[in-house]
Amino acid sequence: MLSEPRSGRLAAWGNALLAGLVSPDDAVLAIVGDDAVHRVEGLPGESGPVGLTLALGRLRTLGVTGLRVALPAPGHPLGLSGPPDFNARALEAQEAVVAYGAPYGLVPEVSEAGPAGDVHVEVLWRCMSVREAPPADVPSLGEAERELAEALRDATEVLSRLDVAGSGPVAEAAVDAYRARAERGREALAPGYPPRAVRVLELAQRVGLLISVAFENGHGGAVSASEMAARGEALRPVERTARRAQVAAYNAYVEGRER
Repeated sequence: MLSEPRSGRLAAWGNALLAGLVSPDDAVLAIVGDDAVHRVEGLPGESGPVGLTLALGRLRTLGVTGLRVALPAPGHPLGLSGPPDFNARALEAQEAVVAYGAPYGLVPEVSEAGPAGDVHVEVLWRCMSVREAPPADVPSLGEAERELAEALRDATEVLSRLDVAGSGPVAEAAVDAYRARAERGREALAPGYPPRAVRVLELAQRVGLLISVAFENGHGGAVSASEMAARGEALRPVERTARRAQVAAYNAYVEGRER
């Protein structure tokens, strides 16, 4: 939850490109980010991998008018609609992009090479057929915003009650670093998204940040097995809420078109 999912960048900037709000070069630059290269394999009419510019153009000619995000986890097929083989690949990657307007989906396969500090990252998006059906368990933006407000309060209460390293100096430093990144002009979403979607996404990332800090910085006061289990049990639904809200934010462009 700390970093923006690649599926989020592809969907958000792909939507902006499909809407004519950004140029192909700007969209591809934003999607690739710090990675070395992104390519797409399995597109109808193509015998091998192609670049993102060609891939997004081809998807448009195939009838795609929007892109949605899926962020599934074991037991929670969030944003997916099938079939099973696509769902299985998406679950393994923990993310996917699902087209709107044509039955296609994209799952990233990430490969890394090189020493620490100079890692070369390549992403191959595998294009597959998907079932045209409503995505699983995706809330509206309004629902997501209400749920997140409650989740943030619950997460804070849980971390304080269990004395987990989620509300002390380590957590505060992590949150300050997150805010600093946002204040440097990072666009939470691409052009064309409503302000509410940006607000929901930023809050979802903040909630996810607190959960990650809690799990990555020791056990705090939760030293017994039962206390550690209680912490995990209490934070799991909060993490689920944050993931649902992220998907709702990224999918707001398509949901707006449907209305």
